[in-house]
Amino acid sequence: MDMKTPLSLALVFVSVFAVYCFDHALSTTVTYDHRALVIDGKRRVLQSGSIHYPRSTPEVWPELIWKSKEGGLDVIETYVFWNYHEPVRGEYYFEGRFDLVKFVRTVQEAGLMVHLRIGPYACAEWNFGGFPLWLHFIPGIQFRTTNDLFKLLSLQKEMLRFLAKIVGLMKEEKLFASQGGPIILAQVENEYELVEWAYGVAGELYVNWAAEVAISLNTTVPWVMCRQEDAPDPIINTCNGFYCDQFTPNSPSKPKMWTENYSGWFKSFGYPIPHRPVEDLAFAVARFFEMGGTFHNYYMYFGGTNFGRTAGGPLVATSYDYDAPIDEYGFIRQPKWGHLRDLHLAIKHCEEYLIRSDPTHQQLGHNLEAHIYYKSSNKCAAFLANYDSELDANVTFNGNLYFLPAWSVSILPDCKNVIFNTAKVVSQRILAHTTTANKLILSATSWSWYVEKPGVWGNNSFTESRLLEQINTTKDTSDYLWYTTSINIMPGQSKEVFLLIESLGHAALIFVNKKLVAFGYGNHDDASFSINEKISLVEGNNTLDILSMMVGLQNFGPWFDVQGAGIFSVVLIDPWNNKYDVSAEEWTYQVGLEGEYLGLDKVIHANSSVWIKGSVPPINKTLIWYKVSFLTPQGNGPLALNLTSMGKGQAWVNGQSIGRYWPAYLSPSEGCTENCDYRGEYDSTKCQKNCGQPAQTLYQVPRSWVHPGQNLLVLHEELGGDATKISVLTRTGQEICSFVSEDDPQPADFWILNMGFGSRSPEARLTCEQGWHITSINFASFGSPQGNCGAFSVGTCHANILPMVQKACIGEEQCSVPVSTANLGDPCPGVLKTLAIEAICSD
Repeated sequence: MDMKTPLSLALVFVSVFAVYCFDHALSTTVTYDHRALVIDGKRRVLQSGSIHYPRSTPEVWPELIWKSKEGGLDVIETYVFWNYHEPVRGEYYFEGRFDLVKFVRTVQEAGLMVHLRIGPYACAEWNFGGFPLWLHFIPGIQFRTTNDLFKLLSLQKEMLRFLAKIVGLMKEEKLFASQGGPIILAQVENEYELVEWAYGVAGELYVNWAAEVAISLNTTVPWVMCRQEDAPDPIINTCNGFYCDQFTPNSPSKPKMWTENYSGWFKSFGYPIPHRPVEDLAFAVARFFEMGGTFHNYYMYFGGTNFGRTAGGPLVATSYDYDAPIDEYGFIRQPKWGHLRDLHLAIKHCEEYLIRSDPTHQQLGHNLEAHIYYKSSNKCAAFLANYDSELDANVTFNGNLYFLPAWSVSILPDCKNVIFNTAKVVSQRILAHTTTANKLILSATSWSWYVEKPGVWGNNSFTESRLLEQINTTKDTSDYLWYTTSINIMPGQSKEVFLLIESLGHAALIFVNKKLVAFGYGNHDDASFSINEKISLVEGNNTLDILSMMVGLQNFGPWFDVQGAGIFSVVLIDPWNNKYDVSAEEWTYQVGLEGEYLGLDKVIHANSSVWIKGSVPPINKTLIWYKVSFLTPQGNGPLALNLTSMGKGQAWVNGQSIGRYWPAYLSPSEGCTENCDYRGEYDSTKCQKNCGQPAQTLYQVPRSWVHPGQNLLVLHEELGGDATKISVLTRTGQEICSFVSEDDPQPADFWILNMGFGSRSPEARLTCEQGWHITSINFASFGSPQGNCGAFSVGTCHANILPMVQKACIGEEQCSVPVSTANLGDPCPGVLKTLAIEAICSD
């Protein structure tokens, strides 16, 4: 970003100030009681958000964290990813995107706190749940249970050794709160309650063992276990889910904490895109604090990207956007970010009440209730809730009448004035991002390619008289495993047969006599699949080559560590229904692709003689590598590759893997709703988008991965596509809207304790992304404007306030317009009026 912008200058100031404070750090004591976390003797109401450091790059961490702080967060939560920090036993890696210390310090420099979820099991739709695969190959080992080999190896317990490594590193860098650092919470294990039943008594013993291990490390901050009802004292058990207002800790001495509130859901190849309306998300948060909660975390606040082969699943997409308040590219998602920011501020206005008492319940009617927090007998804050999923209501509270939309909560910091209602979204909206596209093809001779040959390609192949499970064979060094055998057809035997192949997952290409005959694949919920294909053989010897493909190791479930992949049955069926089981025949195996072995994804091999150059690259070709150079688009923001024209494969930019792509896998054509009703309980299948479309077509390229001049793009295409239609995009602007009525709540930041709002009115606020400014106003009307953002029209009541809005906003990064007749005139007295504005931000 441009270092001359106000946000960048503010970041410099914060960093300098934070470095000074770090050098003069004061010890902070963190404890807890039944009501809240207690920091330096004071109970705190805390808003937290998840940002996983490897799902972004160090260059943008400061901006992500700053936007989180501006959004009202106090705490940043992250997992620690064991498999990338210890890829080989005893060899550690803490560099680049995996520089954990730098990330924690960056959070501290912004003035925020950290919840460090050490695990070491993460889940997180991360490959193998965050466990290093070398654990899997220790003979007799069992994960997440009372297994001596898992807990005791080479005189040290593997899990304890890694926990101790991370805790020791944080202590060495003085990052715990007691050392003046930002870490106020640590987590051991994660959501074990969901699988504990499968391990019986051994599972119960494991929970106690994990707790003892954590406490023995003496972090000086509280430990939590997410979603673990039997977490032993003093470990705090917490809630994960879409709603946690009804959650109760397992001890009266523990506070009510919510460690995962899903802001949306993750994307999977072949599925629609999940969307969670902000009205429902805000309702869930407000209900939690209404019912006694004091620590809450969004999972995710920024989701980011599963670069490389980090995505687990299986079949989890490369984008981990999660419909979060900050999108995958680091841009603020409106109105979600803004509406939640206002919610956080409203709750902060109630903090002095929330920390002093337990709530007093008052029933206001059917599905209507209030919870009141008293500071003294005549001073209180209140939450008024209508948890009916259909009916709006008028309620009387403390002698005053209040309107409560269905499925909403109103917040009253003085038990009188409503400063926020979860269903009334007055934050700006973003219609769409304006983009420019530059085709990657720069000249008729800029493309090169290399075609893989089906089957075994090297002298490091090996032979077995059975079908091998894929993960144990490849050790996840590659997504690919070739299974190759021969089928001999004697004279008189049928040459037309059905080939029945069964696989544990995740996808496979089938070649007969080196020609592609079938492609099969599973899905995220069931990765297994079968292929039943009629094939034609020739008399004599025939080759059968199967390329089995992984799309991320399993990351969740009981015994997930032994869940297999790859081909487990191959049968031929002739026209007379005679079956010939090929499974036990002699099979030759080859791990990986020849292009991987040749290092075609690496910059140092860009000029290798194996690349073929030509004026027109082949299209719709199976197992082909493409290479092309492209110029970096101007600007400072992130880039995206539009891979809509491709099938399935992987892509690299300047040797950095941007992940797996699969635009050819379309979601079902049904199951989406154009206008989603936020009212009523949400789950990941409600409010879906993009039915009949790919889960992902745009793939992020961090700006720090490219440089001025020529950059190298390499793709390995598995199914076939048209690489000449690939384009690189960068955002240059956005269309923003505001729609605020006279009776909407005033902004929560207008509220002054003991003074209220005074005479101030609601405001329409417009804010561009950092570095962009409002360049035009496309629409402005005060009265009864019709339509939605991007399609507003003048209503029967209209005041032309366009010149006024232009004067206030053009050239500004942000502006505000009071919504009142005193400011805007009164085109229709006695009628409730609304201000609608559409504006363009650009660089």
